Amino acid sequence: MDSLWDVPHVTFKGMVLLLIAVATAFAFGIIEYAFRPFKPPPSRVCGVGDGPPITSPRIKLGDGRHLSYRETGVSIEESKHKVIIIHGFDSSKDLELPISQELIEEFKIYILQYDRAGYGESDPYPSRSVKTEAYDVQELADKLHVGPKFHVIGLSLGCYAVYSCIKYIPHRLAGASLVVPVVNYWWKRVPGDLLREGFRLYNLQDRWAYRVSHYVPWLFHWWTKQQWLTRSCMMAGNTYMLTPADLKFLEIWSENPIPHKEKIRQQGEYESVHRDVMVAYGKWEFDPTELDDPFPSKEGSVHLWQGLDDKISPLCVNRYISRKLPWVKLHEVPRGGHLMVYDQEICQAVLRMLLVG
Repeated sequence: MDSLWDVPHVTFKGMVLLLIAVATAFAFGIIEYAFRPFKPPPSRVCGVGDGPPITSPRIKLGDGRHLSYRETGVSIEESKHKVIIIHGFDSSKDLELPISQELIEEFKIYILQYDRAGYGESDPYPSRSVKTEAYDVQELADKLHVGPKFHVIGLSLGCYAVYSCIKYIPHRLAGASLVVPVVNYWWKRVPGDLLREGFRLYNLQDRWAYRVSHYVPWLFHWWTKQQWLTRSCMMAGNTYMLTPADLKFLEIWSENPIPHKEKIRQQGEYESVHRDVMVAYGKWEFDPTELDDPFPSKEGSVHLWQGLDDKISPLCVNRYISRKLPWVKLHEVPRGGHLMVYDQEICQAVLRMLLVG
């Protein structure tokens, strides 16, 4: 039997190329094996293959993705005010805010909540950014015939979607509220000393996690899985930055679990909470202090709610933003923590102030 070297059509040059190809394939195999821990697992898309079942109504966006939503309050036809509530980190459309039926009936409020991309039953969106959040809100409103104008309320990390709405779809807004907004510590137009002051409120593990999400987001999944690096991180459930009032809410939720909490990350941590952090702390397309007043004729208003005891949402940065944007009405809540919106009195004040301007 002829050896490979004896086959007439295999030239020396061909053998060299073959060996290079084999060596290259081997090298790529080694690289792939070495970097395997950095690669996030595939997402489990709802309704696809062995992914979670679809149990909530959804709309299909122009790019083929689906957004899951929930409607409460009065019907659209009966309503005088349409309010879209945008959930924060590790949450979903199923969050229950303490809004009384009396307030809903008084103002005839239609409330629309939705799972942001990758959360709950909304499809993952690898290309999501701060900018895309606004257009998801707009298309959701259009598909459900909410009308030409609506109010938006963002909670915590979800406030970057409200900033996006003010920037990209101001003509669709009737009003906007940012409740305990988390800030990006790499905004260019906020003084560095204020950003450092706010950043120092976090422990070392959290500061490094946010640095990784900003500078090397491809490494973020691996970073969150290293217990020796993240065991004291908020993403691992550490509550060191919460106030005593906040901890009381956690105690209540432990006794009365949040509805459908198990669905929040069901499509994968990477597509939900990890990608959310990478967008929020990544490179923004704009700086909040550059925003224009969406209501120059005073036909609506923008509110920023800040708890004075809140360490997650830094007071120094949000005060600076409100000074740079005089059309933003700052509400400072004494003894308010990061979860203060779950206090019924505060929650209803947020809603009432938004609707009356």
